[in-house]
Amino acid sequence: MKKIEAVIRRSKFEEVKKALHEIDIDFFTYYETYGVGNEKKRKEVFRGSSSTDFISRLTLSIVVRDMNLKKTVDCLMKTAYTGEIGDGKIFVWTIEDAYRIRTGEKDDESLY
Repeated sequence: MKKIEAVIRRSKFEEVKKALHEIDIDFFTYYETYGVGNEKKRKEVFRGSSSTDFISRLTLSIVVRDMNLKKTVDCLMKTAYTGEIGDGKIFVWTIEDAYRIRTGEKDDESLY
């Protein structure tokens, strides 16, 4: 099993989500993230303070069977792409174990 963490533009989220569903990747977690990078930062207001120190993005966390890794990464690369600085990053690492709490299923069986 592999864990894919993809940091993408917010504006690409719906397109990425739809494309993942089309390749049968129907479960993932996402959350708001903030970072710094080479992209020109916009002035934003966060908790009442004006700041230009961070860039708002979404991070997708996807755990897949090894056989689904390439198609998932290819899908992310294609749909998150704009060609501009700040398109994001994709990180992949190996997952040793996974368990479904409700049933006790382990590893690949716990994913689907």
